[in-house]
Amino acid sequence: MDKKLKIGWYSFSCCEDSTIIFTEMLNEHYLEWKKVLDIRSALILQRRDHHDEMDVAFVEGAITSEEQEKKLKDIRVRAKKIVAIGACATIGMPSGQRNLFDEEKQKEIAPILTRFKYAPSVKKLSDIVTVDSVVPGCPMDENIFLQVLTKYLKEFGIIIS
Repeated sequence: MDKKLKIGWYSFSCCEDSTIIFTEMLNEHYLEWKKVLDIRSALILQRRDHHDEMDVAFVEGAITSEEQEKKLKDIRVRAKKIVAIGACATIGMPSGQRNLFDEEKQKEIAPILTRFKYAPSVKKLSDIVTVDSVVPGCPMDENIFLQVLTKYLKEFGIIIS
């Protein structure tokens, strides 16, 4: 069997527009990608999560709870590279708008934060773990995603050129 890039696709607090873009990109790239990608985890595509090591984790969304932070740290341990996907993952916005609320609005939303076990503030990925690459946008920029994917296919020796 030819060597494939082991990847995971993870989504935290966001509208998941980049996940939709990724799945739409499969329409155009599936035949090419199935030869070079081993998708270890992607809840949008499969129920299983191979809870093992991977080459690259693509992570969309901001971190809004201690549980999400713990999961992100686990992904960082298992992934050789992490790519922040989209605005929420790269800059924390728009998910992080509540960080800018005045005191009155903070008091108003406090019961919701408690009920759903949200952290006091929203964080971008790089506030918690080392991020190796970013794909900006809301939704992500498809061309930059393809450049980053190609970079890692080359770096991990899956494709040459």
